[in-house]
Amino acid sequence: MDTYNDIYLKARRKLREAGISASDLETRLIVARAAGKTREELLSASRLYVTNSAVSSAVNEMVERRIAGEPVAYILGEWEFYSIPIIVSKAVMIPRVDTELLAQESIKLISRRGARARLLDLCAGTGCIGLAVAANVPQCRVVLVDNSEQALAVCRANMLKTHLSRNMTAIEADALEPPPSLLGAFDVIASNPPYIPTRELDDLDISVRDHEPVAAFDGGPDGLYFFRAIVESWVALLKPGGKLAVECGAGQAQAVKGIFKDGGLYGISIHVDTLGIERVVIGTSR
Repeated sequence: MDTYNDIYLKARRKLREAGISASDLETRLIVARAAGKTREELLSASRLYVTNSAVSSAVNEMVERRIAGEPVAYILGEWEFYSIPIIVSKAVMIPRVDTELLAQESIKLISRRGARARLLDLCAGTGCIGLAVAANVPQCRVVLVDNSEQALAVCRANMLKTHLSRNMTAIEADALEPPPSLLGAFDVIASNPPYIPTRELDDLDISVRDHEPVAAFDGGPDGLYFFRAIVESWVALLKPGGKLAVECGAGQAQAVKGIFKDGGLYGISIHVDTLGIERVVIGTSR
């Protein structure tokens, strides 16, 4: 009979042999999920024997899915973002640590706008940015917008899971089209839009290319299609002095800054992530 640690070591060896770089973390997550425990509980129980064979079977099944290329977040149905457990499905892009910078800056911006300030999370996906803002600035109001009803279903599930639905709503709309007239005005618009140039989509890692929704990555021929559309049509929803904050890809920040400037935004700033990449661009409406 195996202990939890035995099951962990066997699963980790398989993932390592398959070349999974984050095998230690992913194995802990998989075994914890199969055992119905938190990572902390799993560590405390590591030397206990596992009497339920279903645990080993579940671990083996999840490990095989991971080796076949499926991202661990989809296998678990959940991923952590800004210390919040976020529900994910194959209808949405998995939240990345890169995007935590945009969440962090959005929290700062909305906090300065006073009670009941309004934030729009455009191209929301899981709603992770808006959820992080709502969780950290309880007095604000957040609207999540996506053009996929399946993505909005994930947004709404996350709103309920995090008990934030009272301060949030999710609406279907396309960032490439003019916004619905009844949305109202916002203090901050935050967006992590698709920004990978179309020609580069085939070069994405197989776990991304074959499993995550391509529409969440395809930013058009130069990767800047959504930034132009947002500045052209959605900036009009900002209150005077309101802020547009977007995430962009490596090497895109200066081009995005130019789009902001051409669209009449001013006070434009660029923020770098932990790897020194210019990741977030913020501009002010007139």
